[in-house]
Amino acid sequence: MLNIILFGPPGAGKGTQSEGLLNKYGLKHISTGDLLRAERKSGTTLGLEADKFISAGDLVPDSVVIGMVENFMTANHDSEGFIFDGFPRTIPQAEALDILLEKHNTKIHVVLGLEVDEDELVKRLLLRGESSGRADDKDESTIRNRFQEYENKTLPIKSYYSKLDKYVVVQGIGEIQEIFSQLCSHVDECLK
Repeated sequence: MLNIILFGPPGAGKGTQSEGLLNKYGLKHISTGDLLRAERKSGTTLGLEADKFISAGDLVPDSVVIGMVENFMTANHDSEGFIFDGFPRTIPQAEALDILLEKHNTKIHVVLGLEVDEDELVKRLLLRGESSGRADDKDESTIRNRFQEYENKTLPIKSYYSKLDKYVVVQGIGEIQEIFSQLCSHVDECLK
């Protein structure tokens, strides 16, 4: 089982790049953002709880996110592996993910860190907000609050996985195919 974390701030291109990786390696996609949006759209209790946090640009509590991820993994236990997109977002989530994967006799093989400067990310998200209808991508102050949350709570994931020698940096600016090729070379390296 191959398990990849696609890591980076909102708007770095994780969703775009995960599609190609899914097709190339036959993996299942775990995007907590997609899972949360589906729950919100369905109006479930979990979705309504998450909505309070997302609308304010805050992170959803770990217990909600970890429960969703575990349910998805259990439902797809026979897959070739997973791409984690937008998860883990905190050190406790990373530790919980390690425990969860250990229960399934697997591990994280590589963390692909897409790096893009903040001003470029703001432009991307505002543009995405025009076409997606996502309220959290339409307001610059909400976007910048998300970046502050990312820097305070999520960026430490980089050092967590760097200490485990699993984190690699990929520049998230450039041609989509060029970035994809760089990502694939890192995945292929961990498969050797």
